Amino acid sequence: MPVKLGSKLPPENAEARIEIIPLIDIMFFLLASFMLVSLSMVTLRGVKVNLPTASSAAPAADAGKDLADVSVDKAGGAFFDKKPVGDNELVSTLAAMRKTNPNLRVIISGDKDARHGDVIHVLDLVRAAGIEKVAFQIRPEPTKAATP
Repeated sequence: MPVKLGSKLPPENAEARIEIIPLIDIMFFLLASFMLVSLSMVTLRGVKVNLPTASSAAPAADAGKDLADVSVDKAGGAFFDKKPVGDNELVSTLAAMRKTNPNLRVIISGDKDARHGDVIHVLDLVRAAGIEKVAFQIRPEPTKAATP
């Protein structure tokens, strides 16, 4: 049987074409990589406080720019995005944010040892800035393992 010697190159008159299947695979890989990296880059906006627990706590969806975080520590100090703020500064900052974003929502994170009056005072300041969409951040109650 004779051996056929020849080039594996396409004939001269064949058109060059781009294979898109490997390109699609690469794009899906990049998309998945960027999604995983962005999930790991989530930063906490508020001051670390010891949140109270509740059995009806449910995780809230993060809205990005539509969300402002105000924290109250156990000494009663107010913090806006981890920076201590006074009453007038908090109201003016939130009012300015509300002018640029009418859908602004505020989450108040109050330490479980903070006085109720301090948290209500911060709520009053948020409402004075004209923001009606306010929520309180809490932790879900730890689940107890069933004992036989």
